[in-house]
Amino acid sequence: MPTDPRVVAIIPARWASTRFPGKPLVRIKNKPMIQWVVEQAQKASRISEVIVATDDNRILEAVVGFGGKAVMTSQDHISGSDRIAEVASGLNCDIVVNIQGDEPLIPSENIDQVIDCLDKNPALKVATLMMAVHASDEITDPNVVKVVTDQKGRALYFSRSAIPFHRDAWQNGLPENIPKVKEERMDRIFKHIGLYAYTRPFLLEFTRLIPTPIEQLEKLEQLRILEHGYAIQVEITDKVSMGVDCLEDLEKIERFLERENPK
Repeated sequence: MPTDPRVVAIIPARWASTRFPGKPLVRIKNKPMIQWVVEQAQKASRISEVIVATDDNRILEAVVGFGGKAVMTSQDHISGSDRIAEVASGLNCDIVVNIQGDEPLIPSENIDQVIDCLDKNPALKVATLMMAVHASDEITDPNVVKVVTDQKGRALYFSRSAIPFHRDAWQNGLPENIPKVKEERMDRIFKHIGLYAYTRPFLLEFTRLIPTPIEQLEKLEQLRILEHGYAIQVEITDKVSMGVDCLEDLEKIERFLERENPK
């Protein structure tokens, strides 16, 4: 009888950050942010093990201190994918989930969903998620990555620009000049959720691929997969996650937690 694949979640967490140094250890309600991420990942029903991949002893000691598992990695990695691939190369597992270390409230349902998406189709090598855009300012925000897919849910393109471009609705032509967009005009506009499930062999292969021209223009690593001719399966989620890029984001999360659990 077939057995369930062994799934390991790896959370890349580095100390250095131009905008927010030491971000993994910033306190949220008396717990370091990385602990929130680990605990959310542990809630996912399909995860066998959760590992933090870090380049800093302070993060490693903090993770071990709250009972988590952490592995030291090279400080030379350019991306989180390279960092998790270093850890995955020494693991015996079938699927590796890349969970961002700055999403302390990541829904465990999203983690299980991206695993299921990959697992249910043996031909797949990588899967990710997207969510419908409901705010007009997200369409023009280059930090909100948009994605378009084909009829089977395979990614056609990821971009920091407004895609697909609604020619008839946006007659002024320039995304930065788009007026307040009515809800019905956001049809088929989705933002990418930065959560990936890879087969372990493909993760190792992907991180050895040569970086590609469009990837380097958009600064979006997932475009390397598409430019080398591989498919990325994308499913829709309605479970919202909240990332921390700056202090203002941290304040939003703390306010959310206060509303959810005022005690």
